[in-house]
Amino acid sequence: MELIIFLIIGALAGFAAGLFGVGGGTIIVPLLFIVFTQMGFDPDTIMHLALGTSLATIIVTSISSLMAHNKKGSVMWPVFKNLAPGMAIGCFLGAGLAGQISGLHLQIIVGIFLLWVAYKMFFGDKKPATNATNATSLNTTPALLPSTPKQMVAGGVIGIASAIFGIGGGSLTVPYLTRYGVVMQKAVGTSAACGLPIAIAGALGFMFFGMQKQIDVPNTIGFIHIYAFLGISVMSFFTAKLGAKVAHILSPARLKRCFAILLTVVGCYFLYKGLK
Repeated sequence: MELIIFLIIGALAGFAAGLFGVGGGTIIVPLLFIVFTQMGFDPDTIMHLALGTSLATIIVTSISSLMAHNKKGSVMWPVFKNLAPGMAIGCFLGAGLAGQISGLHLQIIVGIFLLWVAYKMFFGDKKPATNATNATSLNTTPALLPSTPKQMVAGGVIGIASAIFGIGGGSLTVPYLTRYGVVMQKAVGTSAACGLPIAIAGALGFMFFGMQKQIDVPNTIGFIHIYAFLGISVMSFFTAKLGAKVAHILSPARLKRCFAILLTVVGCYFLYKGLK
């Protein structure tokens, strides 16, 4: 029964990963939190297990989503090269920081963060995307983006936040890119690519720092639940491709609204649980 539940979570997470470029973490974390709670795990480690397992599954999800978006020509590889190093380093260190925060406080932090991102997506500054849409080559960086050093710093910040929120970075990477005039489809595609270094570094971090805690939960390595990782990964690999196809059917404006609505729902959920 548990494996079936993990497979269902994987199907939903994979679709969200392809559709929104968020690595599925906004779906995986709250659902795993519910499942782990019902399984009677230690309340102090449930949120950490949800975050660590989420990042581990995003390794598989991001590969599938990346392949689908790359075929559509929506991955801006020069931007990826600028963001990835800082994201990987920041995410590993962020895993250690998350291990020092209580599960209750993590819930509240994640909830506030997601609501803030949703607000920015709904009401943030809208800059023209002409430079991004007129780019004729995948290797052309939109002129409105910050300099390379600033992008690398932004990558580090996104990496640290990704570990604390277990979301693969999409909830920050997508708004960051659209803020500087990148059209939604390219922002989602590039975010999907960035999810890979974030997920690998984050999973290693949660494994390493989790083992230092020596938690008493079966079928885990550090803060990663093995069965949940396998079940979610298998199903999400296939459904991420479907989500990516749908992303290129919807209009950029509609996709942006759907993304913000998803973050609002999840953010309210965590605030409710954290402040209950």
